[in-house]
Amino acid sequence: MFKKSLLLGAALAVASFCVSAKEWKEVRVAIDPTYKPFTFKTADGKPTGFDVKIAQALCDKIKAKCVFVEQQWDAMIPGLMARKYDTIISSMSITEERLRQVDFTSKYYNTPSKIVVRKDIKSDGSAASLKGKNIGVLKGSTQEKYAKGELANHGVNVIGYDAQDQVYLDIKAGRLDGTVADVVEVEGGFLGTPDGKNYGYVGQPLRMKKYFGEGIGVAMRKGDKDLKKALDKAIADIRADGTWKKIADEFVPGVDLWGE
Repeated sequence: MFKKSLLLGAALAVASFCVSAKEWKEVRVAIDPTYKPFTFKTADGKPTGFDVKIAQALCDKIKAKCVFVEQQWDAMIPGLMARKYDTIISSMSITEERLRQVDFTSKYYNTPSKIVVRKDIKSDGSAASLKGKNIGVLKGSTQEKYAKGELANHGVNVIGYDAQDQVYLDIKAGRLDGTVADVVEVEGGFLGTPDGKNYGYVGQPLRMKKYFGEGIGVAMRKGDKDLKKALDKAIADIRADGTWKKIADEFVPGVDLWGE
């Protein structure tokens, strides 16, 4: 009996070590490729952008192959829970609501959001000054949470879209008066284009933690503690060795992506 107990104990110890020391040879990464400059496609259809290059750098650090899986934004977390992929590296904010479902690494960037409307609209960014206006937001985003929590109950029409580029198409078509968006994304995806010339920011940068969380992190299932540990170290490593800055300078030169 004593010998059997020893053998059982040894087997459990080996099994425990194997689980804790699991090596990830391949990491499936969910992305929404409609969020320039963070995630978008090249002319030949390949994913690129700040998030994509960060994902590749993190995979390189943990010596794993990155496999990108395109996913509609509001289905990101359900897809992760259904094991369609292993991580979400697609500008997902670390919020209390999401932390109840998934784990996150430490942040790998943190930028504010702002309200953008037509320049002929007299607004100070307050809900009262936007009453009756049509504001488009990405479904399932922190910007949608903010707009529904702070604007909709004051008469602002908040309309959800499956992708941020669809918001810009409806602004261009005159069906929307504006949007709530990340300042870096809206500069690259809209304001910095000819379609955005008659639009601008109103109000202050939006950083309320109850909506926008603690920055952008890599999301994964709660049981994948070894992957979280490896990716946390990889984030620290790419910050320390200059890789993070090189990627940031490639896509958003001169912008403070690390934030508060």
